Amino acid sequence: MIPTVEDLRSDALTHRFGDCFNPPGLTNFLGCVQVTTDLTCIQCLNFPPFATADTPTASFILDDFHFPALGQSVTITWYPDRIVRESVYQGLYLTSIVALAVGKMAAVMKITIENRSETHRHVKAGLRVQGGITKSLKPWNQAVPPSEQDNKVAWNARQQALVFQARHSSAVSLQGTWPPSADVDRNSFRYAVQLEPGAQWHFYYVNAIGDNINEAGTVYDALIRDASAELARVRSNWNTELRALFTPGNDRYTGQLPLLLTEDADIRKLYWMGALGVAYSKRCHPLSVHGRTYDTLMPRYWQSAMVLWDYSLSASVHALLDPVVMRASLERWMRMDVHKYFGTEYLTGSGIGPWYAVNDYAMVNMAYTYLRWSGDLAWLKHRIGHTSIQEFLSQYALNWKQFKQPSRLAGYGTLYNLLECVSSYTHEIAALNAANVFSMRAVADLLESSERARLLRQEATQLIAHIQELYVDGKGYWRARHPDGTMHEVRHCYDLLTILNTIPEDLTTSQKTEITNFFRRELQTETWMHALSPKDEDVLFSVRPDHQWTGAYPAWPSETARGLYRIGDVDLAFSWLKSLARSANQGPFGQAHFADNVIAPDEGGARKSPSEMPYINDWLSSSCGSWVTVILEGIFGLLPTPTKGITARPQFGEFDPKAELIGLRYQGKRFGVNCNGIFPLN
Repeated sequence: MIPTVEDLRSDALTHRFGDCFNPPGLTNFLGCVQVTTDLTCIQCLNFPPFATADTPTASFILDDFHFPALGQSVTITWYPDRIVRESVYQGLYLTSIVALAVGKMAAVMKITIENRSETHRHVKAGLRVQGGITKSLKPWNQAVPPSEQDNKVAWNARQQALVFQARHSSAVSLQGTWPPSADVDRNSFRYAVQLEPGAQWHFYYVNAIGDNINEAGTVYDALIRDASAELARVRSNWNTELRALFTPGNDRYTGQLPLLLTEDADIRKLYWMGALGVAYSKRCHPLSVHGRTYDTLMPRYWQSAMVLWDYSLSASVHALLDPVVMRASLERWMRMDVHKYFGTEYLTGSGIGPWYAVNDYAMVNMAYTYLRWSGDLAWLKHRIGHTSIQEFLSQYALNWKQFKQPSRLAGYGTLYNLLECVSSYTHEIAALNAANVFSMRAVADLLESSERARLLRQEATQLIAHIQELYVDGKGYWRARHPDGTMHEVRHCYDLLTILNTIPEDLTTSQKTEITNFFRRELQTETWMHALSPKDEDVLFSVRPDHQWTGAYPAWPSETARGLYRIGDVDLAFSWLKSLARSANQGPFGQAHFADNVIAPDEGGARKSPSEMPYINDWLSSSCGSWVTVILEGIFGLLPTPTKGITARPQFGEFDPKAELIGLRYQGKRFGVNCNGIFPLN
């Protein structure tokens, strides 16, 4: 079954101003927008290099009041193509539908007012607007996009719209309503409407962005009198996009994902949302110097940025869905100093952000995943400058020696090189040293020289003993060793999930049991998890829910479940995945969700973290693809190799015994997978 936009809608989430809530966003692959808990307001309308930062506009006016001040809740339902908002006020049923236009830098909205009272109503309604528009072709190396808050404002009589024009760059935001309002000032459009009982009235809003008034005006004219038709086009376009995700030879990606056929609605939902989270990160702006890219976050932070860490957590999806773009991305990062930046941005191609200590591991993991699925072994001999891909990978696998400490483990820097909000998790950590073992073994698999491969595997095995020195016997978690030699117990999921997924065969049986017990005792919640145990000594340092005790980053539950499958805890992993599916009720997974015993769930799912301080987590993270990986590698037990074929050891447990993957593409051939294993397709 291929999903439609209706299959992927969120639950109806009811909130008002001031709630602990992250409103949903939309993309049209040129940029994005976010709604608010106002009936009509939008913010974060950004199409790099055009931006308004997080400037709100199009807020609803009712009886001259700013709508949020009336104290009414708004029910918000997200679909991939649109966001529907509903509210009721004194017998008036109010709705709005907002979308981003197909292939245009513009937002389109339909607002409807229905009189459900038993009396005639005189309704005064409208929208209050502002600009903030700018154009910046410099690197967007700050979390929040740029803006100009001193736009010129003018009335455009021909289009009956307000023009917000940047003073310091070439950018225009043209905003207007239809039918034309007879009551307009420099920041609002107002209407007076007579409604009999049962009657309804609607009007439309368009915000079109361009280099100049002519460019924005052309887009505006194409949309303002045809807004309902545009909303229908957006829906049709998104259904086409969803079909493309699972269709061989589609014209939107260079590959496709296998189709999951199952009656298990929970696992199907996780699979779909994982795929959609990656698709929602796709950007195809004509001014991108990289061509098609995948943003890391949306809709508020780090627009135009691709971060290695997050991309690597969706590596299997990228390798299957868009391998040509993946290869180009890897080659671009090989030209970059991975010990200086956390990623690149597509407006100038510049490196951005601080060094993330995970980068060497991320590069090996991504390249190894690409090679396993594609079989493109000739790429290893391709040169970037004077260095072959094979040599780059060997360097990444051995770069840990640059950071080697007297303990013989690598030290990986300070707070902002790692988890940013766990002060004790610094320097010599178990996770990335285990990742070094994985990287050396992965590169050994790719080496033509058996002697070099043997030496790499030997060195990897020798490193295991030193990693084990960090283990807390009997507890299931690990220590971090600081430069002064002190050891700090850190009860964090990142050690757990990384070690389970990189060196599971090097753990003892008792360690596997202890790790599982630690997870169940201190990290697992009903519908999410704690990234850091609430028993950890560092809990006072931060309340950020991506990596602290308050919640977890979206790939941590899926990667933890994948690790549980790796050590054979099938029933625990599967039952937890079924519960985690309840947290896919707010659209694709956010940059963080709160543990359900910390902040109350939202309609039964672990609540997405707000973007504001002190939580500062965005509505969507591109690492969503890790939810696809746990189903492919965990439940279906897929093991693709670069040179030795693909096998499957399904671990269905209580999963739907009739479930199948159809159209799995491995090294140019198509396969199916069921509970009995893998089989070729014609």
